[in-house]
Amino acid sequence: MSLRKLIQAVAEGTLAPGKALRQIEALREKNLGFARIDTDRLRRCGIPEVIFCQGKTAPQIIKIVSALHEARQNVLATRVSPQQAAAVKLQFPKIRYHEAARVLTLDVVPRPRPTGCVAVLSAGTTDIPVAEEAALVAERMGAKVERVFDVGVAGLHRLLHHLPVLKRARVMIVVAGMEGALPSVVGGLTNCPIIAVPTSIGYGTSMGGITALLAMLNSCVAGITVVNIDNGFGAGVAAAMINKGRDKDNKGSGVRGRSSGKTE
Repeated sequence: MSLRKLIQAVAEGTLAPGKALRQIEALREKNLGFARIDTDRLRRCGIPEVIFCQGKTAPQIIKIVSALHEARQNVLATRVSPQQAAAVKLQFPKIRYHEAARVLTLDVVPRPRPTGCVAVLSAGTTDIPVAEEAALVAERMGAKVERVFDVGVAGLHRLLHHLPVLKRARVMIVVAGMEGALPSVVGGLTNCPIIAVPTSIGYGTSMGGITALLAMLNSCVAGITVVNIDNGFGAGVAAAMINKGRDKDNKGSGVRGRSSGKTE
């Protein structure tokens, strides 16, 4: 029963206040013993509880998926191994495994129509898993996503071919390992916020992504925000929230595009 229906039942005298209070508590959290599922997060934050699967057993993941399914919330699980995905699919045949991103998704209720534009760029092919994680998360949060992969600084002509996509984006996620230079290059060509994601790709002195992280933190280009190493999930959430904020701005002002004439 929804919160609105609970309040209405109390007002009509068909539900005792004490029983209503217990049901409200149940709406906020489901305690599985090994995990407390935040079933109220969708109302508070606009996105349901997300399952981080690294280090969890397949039975634990299945129980969490079941809890979200019972709460009528769409399922998003990150850092899922092929073995974990296979076990979950036995219990939920309709769940989808996105192998490149290591993500599981299950639509329990219809998702909103995608709006705006989030551009997701990867410097190299080996950065794609992190970029795909970011792209899928942004899509699950209601953003229209355009992917531009393998456009690193070793061949800048590849990036320049995609300038029209970059110029219509409301926000960009730029994923790069090695020296982590791509966000700075992109930031010098465009006029929207950039979320930079360092990856753990590179030879010895890349130090598992620390070199790329420090390079992005020290960028001289304004408007770049940096998330943690390999944190495609965090970048996807942040980009989707910025994209959604632009929707609200445009609805409030009645403006469909930017002053530069670009279409949103």
